[in-house]
This record gives sequence, structure tokens and C-alpha cells, in this order.
Amino acid sequence: MIGQLRLADVAIRRGGRQLFEGVSLGLAPGEACALTGPNGVGKTSLLRAVAGLVRLEAGEIAFGDADPAEARAAGLHFQGYQDGLKPARTAREELAFWARWDGAPEGGAAKAAQALELETLLDLEIRRLSAGQRRRLALARLLAAPRPLWLLDEPLSPLDAGWRACFGELMAAHLDGGGLILAAVHDPLPVPAKTLELA
Repeated sequence: MIGQLRLADVAIRRGGRQLFEGVSLGLAPGEACALTGPNGVGKTSLLRAVAGLVRLEAGEIAFGDADPAEARAAGLHFQGYQDGLKPARTAREELAFWARWDGAPEGGAAKAAQALELETLLDLEIRRLSAGQRRRLALARLLAAPRPLWLLDEPLSPLDAGWRACFGELMAAHLDGGGLILAAVHDPLPVPAKTLELA
């Protein structure tokens, strides 16, 4: 599926403004990279470009030997800064929807709920959950339908210290299994990681 991630001399322009140019990066299985830089520099745009949601001004994004369209369709998860959850749905309905959408194996949603201690929240409507609980629910899709590449936009921001540590353990397990992580962050990632600073 996705054996590696390579960015070569990538440039992105949004709204008539050049965000950055000449950005290169290589990630192999088991590696993570923290995207850093001030607000508005283009961290989210770069994640969205890797996911195929933003067009490049220049450069190339490749996924090893995998076809880019196939890699993006079935080989990566993009978790944006916004959780993207429907407020009127229950947590159970939302997790089941994403599990089906992402092609999760049978029992994947239940395992994800257990790993993130969501079982007691599943019958609550999304609007009744705290910001940290909503983020845990959004992150559960990463575990429900495993995919090699995680693209994460500020994944830790609403989590308390305990859940940051817990998600750090889940990230470490993903990397130990040969996964890759590219994350836009302001705080250090809780796993060993390269740093790519956008200026």
C-alpha cells in the first residue's frame, strides 16, 4: 500500500499568496515528522496536499511504489483540526459511520472505542461531549480502520495530559507496526520524530 512518503521541492499557493516553496521530506515505515511553524504558514495546507485535497504549485508527492490515487483512497487517514462530527448523532452512530466509510474490519469500531475508553459515551449525542471527548472519538477512526499513513492536524490540542500520554502510546504502537505519521503541531509530539519547520 504505502511503503514511504516523499515530498520533493513542494510549493503551495493559496488565495494568490505563496505559502512556501522548496519543501522536501522523506518518511520511511516507523518514522514520524512534526510540522512546525507559526499560524498561517501552511502546515494544514501541506497536510491537505498530501491527502490530495490541495493542488501543488510545484514539486511532487509520492507514496513509494503505490499509485497516488490508490494510496490516498485506502492508505491514509487525514484527521483535521476540526473533528468533523455531526452534533445530533450519538457517538456510537458517528463511530459506526466512519468505520463503514473507512472500510473497517468487523469489530474494528468496538476495539477503537475500548482503546480510547469511549464505551460509556457511545449513547450520548456528540453535542453533549466535551472537546477532549470529541477529539478521542474523532481519533478512534484511526484505530477502527488501520491505514499506514496518519496525517494529523493538532491532534493533541484538546486532550488533557493523561490522554496526550495515552495517544502517544497509540502513536508509538502505530510506528512500531511500520506506520508513518506526519503531524502539524505547536507542542512536541509524544514520540521520537523528525521536524520540518515551515517559515
